[in-house]
Amino acid sequence: MGIAETIALTLGVAWASGINLYAAIAVLGLMGSTGNIDLPPDLLILENPLVIGAAVLMYMVEFCADKVPGVDTGWDTIHTFIRIPAGAALAAGAVGDVNVGVELAALVVGGGLAGATHATKAGSRALINTSPEPFSNWTASILEDVAVIGGLWVALNHPVVFIGLLVAFIVLMIWLLPKIWRGIKALAQAIGRLFGQKPEPEAATASASADAGTTSKGDGPAGIALSLPSGGEEPR
Repeated sequence: MGIAETIALTLGVAWASGINLYAAIAVLGLMGSTGNIDLPPDLLILENPLVIGAAVLMYMVEFCADKVPGVDTGWDTIHTFIRIPAGAALAAGAVGDVNVGVELAALVVGGGLAGATHATKAGSRALINTSPEPFSNWTASILEDVAVIGGLWVALNHPVVFIGLLVAFIVLMIWLLPKIWRGIKALAQAIGRLFGQKPEPEAATASASADAGTTSKGDGPAGIALSLPSGGEEPR
């Protein structure tokens, strides 16, 4: 593989893993086993029928879970600990046995890219779930699957085009992630206010009465009101 092909495959598998890891593994495994691409030695394990079968099975599970609002957010939360390290490992395997430094660099870059795409997907889906209708959720899920499969095909067949598209996607993520974070923060605050505890009406009334009684006391020593007889003289 040339330099452009290696870079495109390395970044492509990391990018795709952050969105749909099982689709990425299934696509690479099927294309490699059918002779459409030549995978690097460290990724030849993806051509194993057991690996392909497991990836297809998990893709079907994710395909269903990803269409249910709320369930998809829970699925994304769990896969925070799966997609990112898997994306880093696939990126490191894509560079082959060049040298340890290149492999470590691919591991770091791949993990960071997989983490960024995962955060973008999970955050945007959490905000989409605030919509009561399910169609926007289904549309986003299907578009994500199409993007992963189509993106990997472009990365393997037109690496230079893919690298250009990926740069544009990274710029979009840099612009989008702060907005997603602010939206999630506002959503969390709204949920907190919805389930927050308010003071009981009786307790609030009792507290107000106690405050009124305290302020109505006299200004004399120890808060005791002083009164004088009508003659104006102090009693002896």
